[in-house]
Amino acid sequence: MSIEIRQHAPGADLKDFIRVQELVFADDPHYVPPLMMELKDRLTPGKNPFWEHAEGALFTAWRDGELVGRISAQIDREHLRVHDDGAGFFGFFDTIDDQEVADALLDRARRWLEKRGMTAMRGPLSLYIWEEAGMLVDGFDTPPALAMGHHREYQQKLVEGAGLTKKKDLWAWKYLVDDPPPRAARAHARIMELPEVRFRSVDKSRMRQELDILLEIFNDAWAHNWGFVPTTEAEVDKMAEDMKLIIDERLAYFVEVKGEPVGMVVCLPNLYAMTHDLNGRMLPFGWAKLLWRLKVQGPKSARLMLLGIKNKMRGIKRYGGLSTAMYAELAYRGIEHGYEWAELSWTLEDNRPINLGIKAMRGKVYKTYRIYETPIGEAAQ
Repeated sequence: MSIEIRQHAPGADLKDFIRVQELVFADDPHYVPPLMMELKDRLTPGKNPFWEHAEGALFTAWRDGELVGRISAQIDREHLRVHDDGAGFFGFFDTIDDQEVADALLDRARRWLEKRGMTAMRGPLSLYIWEEAGMLVDGFDTPPALAMGHHREYQQKLVEGAGLTKKKDLWAWKYLVDDPPPRAARAHARIMELPEVRFRSVDKSRMRQELDILLEIFNDAWAHNWGFVPTTEAEVDKMAEDMKLIIDERLAYFVEVKGEPVGMVVCLPNLYAMTHDLNGRMLPFGWAKLLWRLKVQGPKSARLMLLGIKNKMRGIKRYGGLSTAMYAELAYRGIEHGYEWAELSWTLEDNRPINLGIKAMRGKVYKTYRIYETPIGEAAQ
């Protein structure tokens, strides 16, 4: 039977686009639906500041009147400004196990990007590098952590069957919250003895100002990483609103040297472990359940999203153990406050120094997310 592709405008007519996930993951015990309110906001211009520097379209696939898949296509002008690589993105790629459906969706996204002058199609990125990045290709036996994606095992076969090839793998690491290894404990003790060094927890009451400091460190430490795009002011404003609701100030902190913030750690409670049975809905009782689990029961797992130091601190012998000490400090805080395990995600597969550091803290890769790419338009010819 022929496949019909329907186009949906971001922010409008989202019901069928969102409903695909209920069909594709209906019998997957490890799938955690994103909160419906948050997902709708992400897909709506005016609510997600991504759309201030991007354009996109949403597509659903139908066969004999039955919904069978979805995909998004989007162009991030900030990415193009920084990288000038002609790359447009696809995301939200979820289908039944059918190559014809996958081909039709990917072809429709490709043609949408080609019409706007893109020369490469990259993804899945839902919607860009700082939201859900990559397709899960290993680690299907556990649920995703906060703000990470989940896919069916057959989806890798479908996207590769359509001719896309690997661009980059992203690793998600898992480690049990326990006393840090002896080497890390010694590094922590040495750093703590330095009178000019202080670990300062994030002050939630002034979250917007704290994020300005965090982003200054982030933009300095990550600027040369593959795919990096600086965060806009509007995105920082939105981040401040969101983080106020979920941040555990005990697991988010700065490292100051002589009063200057030079490093930061952002580790957030793993909300997905507390919303897995809400089916993405906060009403009528979802809010009450989540607040009870977050504030009374207390979270048992977390996602370490950011840990980094300014480039100028690297290579200074006196502070040589600073990054290791930051890992150890997080372990000590996690133990103190009842956390059992954490995901560190994500890291680039070829970021050897960072990956070696995580291994030294007994972290193990437990999920792999793959970003694919294919030439399109003039580049394909």
